[in-house]
Amino acid sequence: MSKRKIAVVESTPPAERPLERPADRSGERDGRPPVEAIRAAAFQQFAERGYPVVTVRDIMKACGLTQGALYNHFKSKDELLHDIIASTQAELERVTQQAVAGAGSDPRAKLAAFVRAYVVRHCRLRVEALVANREISWLDADRIGDIRRSRRAIREIVVGILNEGLEKGVFDPPQVDGKRDLKALAMALLDQWTHVSMWYGPGGRLSEEQMARLYVEMALRAVGSKA
Repeated sequence: MSKRKIAVVESTPPAERPLERPADRSGERDGRPPVEAIRAAAFQQFAERGYPVVTVRDIMKACGLTQGALYNHFKSKDELLHDIIASTQAELERVTQQAVAGAGSDPRAKLAAFVRAYVVRHCRLRVEALVANREISWLDADRIGDIRRSRRAIREIVVGILNEGLEKGVFDPPQVDGKRDLKALAMALLDQWTHVSMWYGPGGRLSEEQMARLYVEMALRAVGSKA
């Protein structure tokens, strides 16, 4: 059975703004370790052309290295795709955990810190976000499961903040038929924060920090934050 390039959360429309191309992708010329040059070139190639079309030769040509250099670090193109998605996902989990840990005890401050860290990263690393959310469906079930475990951990951070805010009486999230589903609310919010990477571009009317503040304000309103 052929794989479908469709997923409920991961699949996204093409970005409206063109992806920024780094000035120089050559690992030999810019002094980066070869593995980092390979990862950077893979992100760019997969973002611009899609995983199925890109070959190992394309990636190595883009970073100025020989094909043999890839196999010194990765067994296959599949392993490379898993590596770059898993690494950016793990860093997102680390950054958001760190932001919440440093925000104090107020659930409102925790939510604001989480949203700011999440949105700034998705504004700044648009290529990485595009590949992580669009190309994941080409991985096998075990590798997808590894990444989704991290995504669930991030979702649970948000659910935990929402639950804490509800218990402390500082959040009044919406109800459906008299019931609150904090997991569904967290997923809806995360989807919104993730997809800023699909349309945001530098040089617009709002900076990354301003965009993050806008999303923080929308998130606080969405969960019924009380002053």
